[in-house]
Amino acid sequence: MSASVLPFTNQEYERRLKKTRIAMETAGIDLLFLEDPSNMAWLTGYDGWSFYVHQGVLIFTDEDPIWWGRRQDANGAHRTVWMSDERVTFYPDHFVQSTERHPMQVLAELIRSKGYGAKRIGLELDNYYFSAKAYLTLQSELPDAAFVDATALVNWQRSVKSEEELVYIRKAARISEKIIDGALERAVPGMKKVDLVAEMYSDAIRGVEDAWGDYPAIVPLLPSGSDAAAPHLTWDGRELQSDAATFFEISGCYRRYHAPLCRTLYFGKPPEFMLEAEKALVEGLEAGLEVARAGNRACDIALALAAPLERAGIDRGARAGYPIGLSYPPDWGERTISIREGDETVLEPGMTFHFMPGLWMDDWGLEITESILIRENGAAETLCDRPRKLHIKD
Repeated sequence: MSASVLPFTNQEYERRLKKTRIAMETAGIDLLFLEDPSNMAWLTGYDGWSFYVHQGVLIFTDEDPIWWGRRQDANGAHRTVWMSDERVTFYPDHFVQSTERHPMQVLAELIRSKGYGAKRIGLELDNYYFSAKAYLTLQSELPDAAFVDATALVNWQRSVKSEEELVYIRKAARISEKIIDGALERAVPGMKKVDLVAEMYSDAIRGVEDAWGDYPAIVPLLPSGSDAAAPHLTWDGRELQSDAATFFEISGCYRRYHAPLCRTLYFGKPPEFMLEAEKALVEGLEAGLEVARAGNRACDIALALAAPLERAGIDRGARAGYPIGLSYPPDWGERTISIREGDETVLEPGMTFHFMPGLWMDDWGLEITESILIRENGAAETLCDRPRKLHIKD
């Protein structure tokens, strides 16, 4: 029961697999085991909320990938991957959260049966979804194998987006605009944050006319006042207050592709220091966008951003962005390039980033950000089209 409707063409999956195999050869890897659900989906199409148990994809140099996971999730693999049914395999349910056995014992037997028990096997060692126990079990079960750290090997292959991927990212951007528009319009002093977030989720999931909304890899972040000094707070049942700023960090999501967007709303008359910070931040954003060109480096964007902030006496002390695309919780970043001083990665056409120079000071915060696309020629394209400013409501 192979998937009847795939999100991408067969040629697109072939392109991705070819890139991955070239990277495997360069790294001297005979067999690659992927646990990151984003990489699994990118190479096979698999899409399911099953990443809380052990699962993965085996990538070979000379045969189709094998999806491997929990028995009940194999039904989801049959319905979402491009491979034939015999390329889907599973472990029995009594391995799930057992103290007596481990799913990696089953994976090790599969690897041995395919003739790779003494080969060089790549693993995503620094990854949310691969546990220390999983690694130790594989080492014990495959004593003759040589394990290679293949963390981010596939992530790097995802850096340049295809035209098929850009269609989805642009749809995610339209959803992001809808979420931000709705939040800015509805938010008033006295409104409970939980009620505002409910409306934001409604906009996110209902999507736009030509794109339904998927669940984003990160929940809405919207701290207010002094809490906005902490960039990763979510929401509670308190009311929005006058004379305070609230930033909204959100992303629309379409078929797992993201286009994050952040804007800040102030109720009342903003203090002068915040208006000065807004001016410097917007100037830095626009300077960064201007140098975000193919052939320049990731650090060039960070340096252009930093100049007006430094003139305003603002020390950020954080990176200013990261690649975006296909992602699952808990992160919509691709975990490769960073927009910061010292990262000399050369920008290429088709790369997409969340240019994210949030300001998180001791007792206040301000976020104005853009999702961007590096183009063949000229400065970066901003994927969302909304005013780049501090929004103010009386």
